[in-house]
Amino acid sequence: MPDIAFKTIRPKVLYFGTPVALITTIDEHGHPNIGPMSSVWALGYKLVLGLGCDGKTFENLLAQKECVVNIPSPNLHPNIESIARLTGKNPVPEDKRGLYTYEADKFTAGGFTSNSSQVVKPPAIANCPIQLEAILEQYSIIDFAPDGSPDVAVVTVKVVNVRVDENLVVGTDHINPDLWSPLIYNFRHYYGLGDVLGKNFKAEL
Repeated sequence: MPDIAFKTIRPKVLYFGTPVALITTIDEHGHPNIGPMSSVWALGYKLVLGLGCDGKTFENLLAQKECVVNIPSPNLHPNIESIARLTGKNPVPEDKRGLYTYEADKFTAGGFTSNSSQVVKPPAIANCPIQLEAILEQYSIIDFAPDGSPDVAVVTVKVVNVRVDENLVVGTDHINPDLWSPLIYNFRHYYGLGDVLGKNFKAEL
């Protein structure tokens, strides 16, 4: 294998291939909101979310302490992009003005269908093949804006219910990796999975 020639750079983002998730929450009036995000990872039944502190998703999650982490398939990327410039925060936060527009109904704006959850109050997104109902456990502010206000938070939620498109399920509790493909956010571009390269020794299928 030839040596690799490296170059030191400073990219604006480090989204080197992370899954896209759509976080659904409800506000104090029971109105649902959809928050697209690409900073999510799982450890057992705990999910770690990276959220902007000035967004409606963070506000709703802290207030209501429940959410659904909806995992979209690659074909939903146009729907997701159609709400990418929308915010459920009214008025629009100062740092988002000129780039984002307030929208109270992101389900309609994005062409999404609401699906009642089984355990938590926020609705799931019926278009998403994997729906993870979760409750807030803890959060920590990890970055601050120039004025000292909270900017970015790491949020831990516990998954209390998992619903999956039955066509993806093998046996009782397994998702068929040959049939399931997540939507990947790769340096601000949308990708699906490529060819199968192999599997981990712990794989049961």
